Amino acid sequence: MKVAISSSGDTLQSNVDPRFGRCPYYIVYDTESGSFKAVENKSRLASGGAGIQAAQSISDMNVKAVITGNVGPNAFRVLSAASIKIYSGATGSVEDAIEKFKKGEYKETSGPDVGPHFGIDRK
Repeated sequence: MKVAISSSGDTLQSNVDPRFGRCPYYIVYDTESGSFKAVENKSRLASGGAGIQAAQSISDMNVKAVITGNVGPNAFRVLSAASIKIYSGATGSVEDAIEKFKKGEYKETSGPDVGPHFGIDRK
């Protein structure tokens, strides 16, 4: 099964990014083969709709589950419509998150846990 983890970097040692739609990378991990690839999140700099665009990109990769720190309402709606399971509240390294997922330590998220526009840097 393919799992996408929101990540601050492009390795398994990178930290899980708390922002689904605005994280710099997704680590797409195959639980069967143990292989992974880092995919740059091109929608992270969008002025609006980053969560929707990111969720559509994840769906296009045939991912079956997402592990992230937080998920907003728009991304939640798109991921749910694509039958992608969402596990939020993850912290630590991507590698740790994958191990916890494999052990069944995450509970599927039943709804968004942040509001719209979470993670936008408003300077």
